[in-house]
Amino acid sequence: MKEKTRRKRNPKSLNVILWLSFFCFALLTVVCFGLGEMAVLQQVSRERTVQNLSEAAKTIVAGLRLGEGDLAEETQISSYLVTMSERYDVNARIVSSEGELLFPRLQDSVQDTSDGGNSEYEYADEVAAMRENEGNIYTLNSNVYAYAMRIHILTDDSLTEAYLYITDTYTLGPAVFAVMIFQTAYMALIMLLAASVLSGAISMYVSRPIAELTEKARRMSAGNLKVDFSQGKGMSYQEIVELSDSLNYAESELSKADQMQKELIANVSHDFKTPLTMIKAYASMIQDFSGEDPEKRNKHAHVIIDEADRLASLVNDMLDLSKLRAGLDALKTSLFNLSDYLRMVVSRFDYLAETAGYRFVTDIVDDLYVEADKDKIGQVLYNLIGNAVNYTGEDKTVVVRLYSENGIVHFSVSDSGKGIPPEEIDIIWERYYRSRETHKRPVKGTGLGLSIVKTILTKHNFAFGVRSEVGKGSTFYVDFPARTVAELKD
Repeated sequence: MKEKTRRKRNPKSLNVILWLSFFCFALLTVVCFGLGEMAVLQQVSRERTVQNLSEAAKTIVAGLRLGEGDLAEETQISSYLVTMSERYDVNARIVSSEGELLFPRLQDSVQDTSDGGNSEYEYADEVAAMRENEGNIYTLNSNVYAYAMRIHILTDDSLTEAYLYITDTYTLGPAVFAVMIFQTAYMALIMLLAASVLSGAISMYVSRPIAELTEKARRMSAGNLKVDFSQGKGMSYQEIVELSDSLNYAESELSKADQMQKELIANVSHDFKTPLTMIKAYASMIQDFSGEDPEKRNKHAHVIIDEADRLASLVNDMLDLSKLRAGLDALKTSLFNLSDYLRMVVSRFDYLAETAGYRFVTDIVDDLYVEADKDKIGQVLYNLIGNAVNYTGEDKTVVVRLYSENGIVHFSVSDSGKGIPPEEIDIIWERYYRSRETHKRPVKGTGLGLSIVKTILTKHNFAFGVRSEVGKGSTFYVDFPARTVAELKD
């Protein structure tokens, strides 16, 4: 645990990581190059050894005129094998089928590297390999190649079966290794220097914008919400541009949250202050003046109850919105008759028609079914109709429509008020939005209604919006996917 904490507190610099990466890459490249060069050189040397051995075998066979029945003299054979061995840098011998060295004679022989320089080396152990690989080039070990051909040679006036046996040793001399080491070291030095310069340039190019973004992020975390992350050098490659865009978005959202917090404090304090003041005032009046007068006491108590209800409504709306936004209030969808349900919601406003002269015009098509969370859609309908009541014009008319078209159930509620200015269309769904226009509020509201509507409909993935023209009122609408009675029965 301590080791993990230490690593978190002391992270490696991006410059150091890039430099080490390029350095290790360059070193690995040099090592691979050196090994590859050596492997290629070894392969080429082996091929040259085989080619040299093949040419030596053809020349010696032709020089001895083997296979033509015209054998050279014994003394000529010895000298010829010695001469050819020196010319091609091979060891050419004639060995009997029992493994005895016949030619060249000891006094004319050259050092035999395959037997460690011992001229009395016996070849009995190699006869089997000669016989098996007759006429071909084969390997004795990792660095010795051999060629064997069966012949008949006249020795001591008798025809003897023997083998022409030629070997060549593959070696890379010390000079070759010295050159390879020098070349590898020279190349390693050049590549390491180049890697250092290149890694430094790239690390600066990559880390500079990251350092700038980090510094700006620190300023933002300290409370400066006016930082522009899109400015600065090095913003030309995709990852940094995407990071700066994400940080700009975060800055924008934090600014909104900060502004919303300030509005929340201002609006909630205002909404709480008024009913609390009235509750206190009327409670004092009951205590001081109307305690003995039942009529006044009941009137003042009714005011206290109404204001307490306003506070409870505000608290409930705040809780509902918080649950919806946090995803804690899951949707409970069901198939229901929206036409009947809408009529029931509209009927809740009948008291306004009776007491305040409001007129509700309804155009609701029967038996339109939708699948949604019935209680939450009820909140949507009530809030939208209540909003229209609060903002309608002097004629106090609210029009509610529900009809189906092309598989969509269209709901709309229209008022005849002053409308919404174009610059406010996009912000009316925000929490605690207040219109700049003064209006009567016969329906008690908390400023959270449209925000709750937006949250609920967004969770349902239903299309919604508002059409408004200044001076001519507003129409809020919701589009529900239509369902059928048959689906209800299923």
